Amino acid sequence: MTQASTVHVHPPKIELFDVAAKTNTDPKGFVRPVEVYREEPWGLYMGRHSDHASFHYLESWLLPSLSLRASKLWYNPGIEQWQDVYVDVGVFTRDSPTLWRSLDHYLDLLVRTGRDVRLVDIDELLAAQTDGLLDAEQAQAAIEHAVAAVDGIAAHGYSLEAWLTTLGMTLTWR
Repeated sequence: MTQASTVHVHPPKIELFDVAAKTNTDPKGFVRPVEVYREEPWGLYMGRHSDHASFHYLESWLLPSLSLRASKLWYNPGIEQWQDVYVDVGVFTRDSPTLWRSLDHYLDLLVRTGRDVRLVDIDELLAAQTDGLLDAEQAQAAIEHAVAAVDGIAAHGYSLEAWLTTLGMTLTWR
């Protein structure tokens, strides 16, 4: 008999990035205007304003081959941030020439450049797998992608950008 998880877990978050319409549909279905999209052979950059209580601007790079999304949040005055870069683990696909999709697989990395990297939300991944929201293969892939990213970041002085540069991916930010 399987015991129900004690962690409240939501279905995997889906987000859409419409380059042609210059919109970003967040996981709750809100369509937000995008200031900048930039495509590279290895990924998609998005920069947009935000009406979030903690931050006013969001920048993200979707990196499909690594199953990662790297984001920088520009926090509002008085809001403390723990990390420089927030990294989501998931599946990032191009559904058409102008439409990208992200499917979050719960695990996140918090990178403090030059200091450390922390893997978080392991409990959510395990609960999602237990509850049937992800199958064993998806959960294993999420763990493997997260661990590979932690290894790469740590091996390059705890710098996401330094690691990605060795893979031919040069991130630029606002």
